[in-house]
Amino acid sequence: MATMKMLAAGPKRSFAVTVGTRPGYDPLAVAATQAEVWTVILDWMAARAAAGKPFVTGTVTAGRVLYAWAAGRGHEPVVTFGGEVSVLYSPNLGDSEVVVMLNELAGILADQLKQTRVYLSYREEAWVLEREGGEPSPRAAE
Repeated sequence: MATMKMLAAGPKRSFAVTVGTRPGYDPLAVAATQAEVWTVILDWMAARAAAGKPFVTGTVTAGRVLYAWAAGRGHEPVVTFGGEVSVLYSPNLGDSEVVVMLNELAGILADQLKQTRVYLSYREEAWVLEREGGEPSPRAAE
């Protein structure tokens, strides 16, 4: 068995960015593929790295969000990009910097995937960003 040594330790700082992959609310609209989502996120990482800026790494998980309201129900494909701020590579990255970075990525994902809302969490906080002038939810008519 290999002998391992600890390289870094610190507080756990989990994050998640969840975004729909199907534009609008039309159930027949074509959703972005996982590869397209990966490209958006990797392009964001590479641009930040090239500019000497920090970035977070993580895992992309595909799923479906299920929801209901008084007049109906629905579901749509989503992806969640989630991970931890690295205790090895980003130990001095401040929480406020992480939030700014996640919001930046959310805006890029919203633009590229044609989404109105993006759902985020970091540590113990959760928030929802909404594009100004975005397509209203069918529930908005209630």
